[in-house]
Amino acid sequence: MAEQRQQHREYHEYRRLEDCEEDTPHGDEEEEQLLLHVTEESTVHYPSIVSLTRPHIYQFHQRNGFACILLSDILELVQFLFVVAFSTFLLCCVDYDILFATRPLNHSHVPERSKVTLPDIVLPAPQCARRLRGTGWLLFLLVLAGAVWLCRLVMALQRLVGYWEIRSFYIRALGIPAEEVCNHSWQSVQAQLLALQRRQPLCVPRRELTELDIHHRILRFRNYTVAMVNKSLLPVRFRLPLLGPVVFFTSGLQFNLELLLFHGPAALFQNTWSLRPQVKQAGAREALARGL
Repeated sequence: MAEQRQQHREYHEYRRLEDCEEDTPHGDEEEEQLLLHVTEESTVHYPSIVSLTRPHIYQFHQRNGFACILLSDILELVQFLFVVAFSTFLLCCVDYDILFATRPLNHSHVPERSKVTLPDIVLPAPQCARRLRGTGWLLFLLVLAGAVWLCRLVMALQRLVGYWEIRSFYIRALGIPAEEVCNHSWQSVQAQLLALQRRQPLCVPRRELTELDIHHRILRFRNYTVAMVNKSLLPVRFRLPLLGPVVFFTSGLQFNLELLLFHGPAALFQNTWSLRPQVKQAGAREALARGL
C-alpha cells in the first residue's frame, strides 16, 4: 500500500504534454508518451514554456531579443502606413500638368517658363479630398489596405505576447539577461537548454534530448520543403525551348506552397510540430492527395 501511494504521488507530479509530441515514423505505431514534470520552481519561473524545442526560442535569439523584435514590428507597421499614404498622396494630391510643364503655372502673374517649386504642384487639401472621394477603386484599395494593416497589427501583437514569454524564459530559466541575448551565440543558448533539460526536465521523452532534436524541430518545415524538392514533388523545375531545364522558385511561390502544405486547412501538420494522424497512415495517402 505504501508503494502504491508513492506511485500515485509521483504520477500527480507529471502531466501529459501534448505540445511535445514526437511524430512516429510509421502511422500504425504507438506515439511516444511525453510528460511534463511540474514542480514548484518550474511553475513559478516558466509556466507557459511547454517545449524546449519551440522554434520561437531560436527566432528570439536570431532577432536579438525582445526590444529589437518590438522595434522591428513597429517599423514594419509604420512602413506599411507610409507606403499607402505616400502612394495615395502621389495619386490624388499632385498636379502633374504643372509638374511636367504641360500647363503654365499662372497666365497673368508668373511667366510661362518660371521655375516650378513643390508648393506649386501640391493641390489644396479640399481639392485632394474631392479627387480621393471621386475615385471608387482607390477607396476600395484603401479599405483593403486598412484591413491588411489591422490583420498585421493583430498578428504582431500575438507574436509579441509569445516573445514576451520567451523573454521571461531566457531570463529566469536560462539565466540570460534580456540585454545580453545578442552577445550569446546560439550554441551557448542551446547548451543552456540542454543543461536545463538535464537539471529540471521540461520535456521528458524516452530518450535524452540532444542538439539534433532541437534542430529537427526548428527546421522541420524547411526540411520537408527540401525533401519534396529533392524528390521532384514540387513543380519548381521546367524545361523551356532552347534554354533547357530551369528552376523557378520565387518568394511568392514559396509563400503559397508553405500556406498550402503547412499552414492551410488541408495542411500536413495539425500544428507547428506534429503531423496529422491520418497523414501517417499509408492507406489514406491517395485520398489525402486528392483532397489537397
